[in-house]
Amino acid sequence: MNRSKYFAWSILLLLTFFASISKAQNKAKLRVLVLTDIEADPDDSQSMVRFLTYSNQWDVEGFIATTSIHQKNRVAPETIHSILNAYKKVWPNLIKHEKGYPTYEQLSLKVKKGLAVYGMEGVGKGHDSEGSEWIIKVLEKPDSRPVWICVWGGTNCLAQALWKIKETKTEQQAQAIYKKIRIYTISDQDDSGPWIRSTFPNLFFVCSTGYTYGQATWLGMSSHLPGSNTEVVSNEWIARNIQQGHGPLGAAYPDVAYGMEGDTPSFLSLISNGLNDPEHPGYGGWGGRYDFYTPELFHTPDQFSRPNWPVTFQETHPLWTNAEDSVFSQVDKKGYKNIQATIWRWREEFQNDFAARIAWTTKSYKEANHPPVPVLAHPDHFSVKSGQQFHLSAKGTYDPDGDSMSYRWMQYPEAGTYKGLVSFSPYSTNLYDLPVTAPVVTSPQTIHFILKVTDKGTPPLTRYKRVIVTVVP
Repeated sequence: MNRSKYFAWSILLLLTFFASISKAQNKAKLRVLVLTDIEADPDDSQSMVRFLTYSNQWDVEGFIATTSIHQKNRVAPETIHSILNAYKKVWPNLIKHEKGYPTYEQLSLKVKKGLAVYGMEGVGKGHDSEGSEWIIKVLEKPDSRPVWICVWGGTNCLAQALWKIKETKTEQQAQAIYKKIRIYTISDQDDSGPWIRSTFPNLFFVCSTGYTYGQATWLGMSSHLPGSNTEVVSNEWIARNIQQGHGPLGAAYPDVAYGMEGDTPSFLSLISNGLNDPEHPGYGGWGGRYDFYTPELFHTPDQFSRPNWPVTFQETHPLWTNAEDSVFSQVDKKGYKNIQATIWRWREEFQNDFAARIAWTTKSYKEANHPPVPVLAHPDHFSVKSGQQFHLSAKGTYDPDGDSMSYRWMQYPEAGTYKGLVSFSPYSTNLYDLPVTAPVVTSPQTIHFILKVTDKGTPPLTRYKRVIVTVVP
């Protein structure tokens, strides 16, 4: 390459590098609101601890204590306050690692409670609560950004807010509010969820529907499923990496009773890691992958079936719900295809990430690990001709701690329209620049490639870049 071409190529790389940094810095924070039946199961408190370690990535709009089928006549905002008190003690250390962590005072003012009644008994005239009124206030803010509502229990507080908006707003005003709403519910934990979907069919709604948890994507979080890494969700791992010797917030993480952090997938896909794209649940991410369709009511009972469950609701409209991934497990060297694999395939990576953030609550910047920063030497969306060779390049990727890094390129077939496999093995591992030959197609097809960059710090941390290539005939 002559000097002029080398100089031009170097300038292009620098521009790409700084554009990538600028894009990351200027990206608007997501607005996030949590509804939780905290105290029904220790896992809500576990999820709350993890949530707070990522709270600098979002504009946290509030925490609302609610009921559920597991806790019909009680709400427990005092437990949220207790965990926030632990967060207050570690906040001065967290901000040494990343900027933007909200203060205890900012968060504690946003703790609200719904009515201590079950499901649709709390929806309709005369059933307003400080929780439902807070939801309306958040949605009415002159802020065009969507509000991501993570529901860890029942949805009746949200249902009441929607009922009141429908009753008191003009159709135009109501529609403007509905467009802001993004809902992820950890299954239906009261009978108001199906009511919301049937009454407001155009809402952005992610849920594993039905009366049994056995057909739920979120089980991939920690259930001991074939092929999944069970060591990183074991009691021993949790004690060693989260609870013991990791300060007040780690100590606030309770022992597992039924399952670890079943509610966490509701916000895992909101974490800015380069893989997640919350507006596109079909792309897949740490919180799972979901397709848009009308699911059939699942009738077959299993060990997760809930007794006296009042909902036998056949969905009448499509929503974002269970989708399968085909995954080759590094644990037992076997292939699996199921809905839970859309989460457990990332389990080691999101567990290590949480362990690192808990370490931030007590360690200095130099003592702790921080994630690598992947950089692409080309756009993250581009087109190529059928059969054309092209390159995927992560040149410019760096690690803030100066750690050595490993590279892996992978195709995510389920996320694109091209369902065949693009062969680039064995070059996908440890090459930051990967030559790829586009498949031969007869119509335009999209292919999702995922770059995984993992540092060699303790614990090892992974960040991603998604490249969507459109192949045209």
